[in-house]
Amino acid sequence: MAYENIIVEKREGRVALIQLNRPRAFNALNGALVRELMEACRALDGDDEVGCLVITGNKRVFAAGADIGEMATATPVEMLATDLLDWSALTGARKPVLAAVSGWALGGGCELAMACDMIVASETATFGQPEINLGVIPGAGGTQRLVRAVGKALAMEMILNARNLSAAEAYQFGLVNKVAPVETYLDEALALARSLAGRAPLALRLAKEAVNKAYEMTLAEGLDYEQRAFYLLFSTDDMREGMKAFLEKRDPAWKGS
Repeated sequence: MAYENIIVEKREGRVALIQLNRPRAFNALNGALVRELMEACRALDGDDEVGCLVITGNKRVFAAGADIGEMATATPVEMLATDLLDWSALTGARKPVLAAVSGWALGGGCELAMACDMIVASETATFGQPEINLGVIPGAGGTQRLVRAVGKALAMEMILNARNLSAAEAYQFGLVNKVAPVETYLDEALALARSLAGRAPLALRLAKEAVNKAYEMTLAEGLDYEQRAFYLLFSTDDMREGMKAFLEKRDPAWKGS
């Protein structure tokens, strides 16, 4: 598909790269960009040639927030009509989705990174939820995902008092998986994506689902869900292949069945 606000590339190792591409607007998230991003996520999640997605911006900015010019005079009904906060194609993706973040990831940009499954950051990355400065609050998961990532006290400070986190702080508090030099952060993210894309597809999908359920279920419910998913995988060709390959001391050849 032809996109105006994003660039989509298929890379080696069954990896798809989605680059936010509104550099003059610091990759601000407007309705058009979000719609294209969700369309791309939906298409790539259903593409058998793709095993993992990576969302990135550029070295200077991941996304500096929502497009304030688009929102400044909007009514609640107009905001609803833009689908600006409908990120279900991303959050519901069956395949792993990584964020490769460099520079500013503020407001909606921070929320977009947190909506992904893992984050690789450059040393210049800065994360924040400064919506309070505009008289609003985060609306795309900031008050929920940030608490789960860094804890209540720090999330309160970031959301109520607009504190930003450096890349080093984000790593320290568990918001990101890895920090790399700005020259190599995208390569690091793509390498991680290739590693994930090389795993057994059905096990990868069910493992992701089970981890996400930990946020929504009691421990007893989560353990039951995990056990059922574990047993289900014993009906797959990949389970047979994986265990056979282990016993034969060779690399497995996954089929996704």
